[in-house]
Amino acid sequence: MADTVKFDKGNIRMVAHRGVSGLETENTCLSFVAAGSRSYFGIETDIHVTPDGGFAVIHDNMTGRVAEVNVDVEKTPLTELLNIRLKDREDGAVRNDIRIPVLDDYVKICKRYGKVCVLEIKSPFGRDNLKKVLEAVSSRDYAANVIYISFHLENLLILRDLAGEGAKLQFLCGELNDDLIDVLVKNRIDIDIHYPTLLAHPEYMEKFRKGGLEVNCWTCDDPKDALKLKALGVDYITSNILE
Repeated sequence: MADTVKFDKGNIRMVAHRGVSGLETENTCLSFVAAGSRSYFGIETDIHVTPDGGFAVIHDNMTGRVAEVNVDVEKTPLTELLNIRLKDREDGAVRNDIRIPVLDDYVKICKRYGKVCVLEIKSPFGRDNLKKVLEAVSSRDYAANVIYISFHLENLLILRDLAGEGAKLQFLCGELNDDLIDVLVKNRIDIDIHYPTLLAHPEYMEKFRKGGLEVNCWTCDDPKDALKLKALGVDYITSNILE
């Protein structure tokens, strides 16, 4: 099995995308522990809310790409999701020992290994569910070690209101415009940008820095491109395999 790929990251904080998903099945306890035992700053994952109010750790809306069956995550009770077996990353074989984690599993592993949680809210959660997410993290006494990320700006605006000025938030994006950057600056929401977009538009960095925003980039697995991002002065790089 291939190992992680190291590059001269300097002061960049590396984030393991869905755990070390270049080595283990993504978004599983296996991939989170793999990240925990390496030098990553943070471990990124994705959560969906289920009909019974649980928080399932999985990227896709449907389970089929990584699991033995294909069901809609947000229409399936958590109790049923936890019984679904997942596929091994290397050969695609279904394994009895790999299952969909819950939010608490993820936070517990991050805390045990001293890694920052980089927690993606996959869909519009609404105020009540976001409050429950904050409570779940706080129950592990780990609230100060979480960065919340989302493509849905409304999630982040609600989290800013619920969690206060001290919460770390990053807006996931591809393209940006000046009006959106102004909203992010006003609400102290940092950037998590698709890295090819930033390489194609390095002028964005000046706007981000002028607004006092930190910059994360997703998802870079090429050491040469990572060095280009380093030269631009990004704060974080999210990667499946780079360390």
